Amino acid sequence: MKLEVVVVPVTDVDGAKDFYTGLGWRLDADLATSEDFRVVQVTPPGSPASVIFGTSVTSQAPGSAQGLHLVVDDIVAAHGELRRLGANPSEVFHDAGGVFHHAGPDARVAGPDPARGSYGSFLSFSDPDGNGWVLQEVTTRLPGRLDASATTFASTADLAAALRRAAAAHGEHEARLGAEDPDWPDWYADYLVREQAGSELPE
Repeated sequence: MKLEVVVVPVTDVDGAKDFYTGLGWRLDADLATSEDFRVVQVTPPGSPASVIFGTSVTSQAPGSAQGLHLVVDDIVAAHGELRRLGANPSEVFHDAGGVFHHAGPDARVAGPDPARGSYGSFLSFSDPDGNGWVLQEVTTRLPGRLDASATTFASTADLAAALRRAAAAHGEHEARLGAEDPDWPDWYADYLVREQAGSELPE
């Protein structure tokens, strides 16, 4: 089972559409069967799951969706991008307890996690209705957190960085072999899949 869609309750459908697409989210659909039923679907860049809002798609009160999480690999860069796009994000913060983050502004400590540990730094922003989003910086996944059968990259830069790590590791592999490895594509592929799944890397 994979999470496919999150429904967000909004008052002004066109305003929400403008807000989310203005953040660079892909517009997947805008369908209406009548004046009383409309479905808009958008997808954050690199996300396998989408967001739906519209008319008569949920009984939730507009603005009641809180704690919706997006993952980024650079929280400081994401903050700058959201501010540039007019999302009015909070400052980057980490939680006093260091495990996750409290609801609302409780126990927020200014600045990213001092050790810049994966999962430890956050920022928040809201859409025009007050639905609350949290960005969390994840740079290294804990073991078992990824489906080993589904290797994906959010950007060409992420893929390029993974290929560089694989190339460096493969150079050490060839040094141990004492010869060129003719099956290097297979070795690279195995490395990329194992690294993203958090399993033991090939030697």
